[in-house]
Amino acid sequence: MSIAAKRKSPEAPAHLEPETRVWWAQLEADYELQAHHLKLLTLASSAWDRAEQARERIAQDGAYLPDRFGVLHAHPAVAVERDSRLAFARLIRELDLDAEAPPESRPPGIRRR
Repeated sequence: MSIAAKRKSPEAPAHLEPETRVWWAQLEADYELQAHHLKLLTLASSAWDRAEQARERIAQDGAYLPDRFGVLHAHPAVAVERDSRLAFARLIRELDLDAEAPPESRPPGIRRR
């Protein structure tokens, strides 16, 4: 039995939302990820959850809030959502998990199982 076959799959981080934990676990099962790839996947998952939290807050409060003078300003969560979406996209791009990409374009160590 090889070392890879003996490897116990890590569990998705507990701080992630349940749906995101399922996604994290599915990607971990589908790809041979090294420790640093798992960290990138965890960061991407956290960024996704943060973007969703911000989106929900914006839906609840509205995209603009009045200041004490009644002047409308962008909700602070708008910036959080934007930044989290960008972080997610960049981290996913860094992992290069696109199934359509040719295998030689993947970073070393990431192979589809």
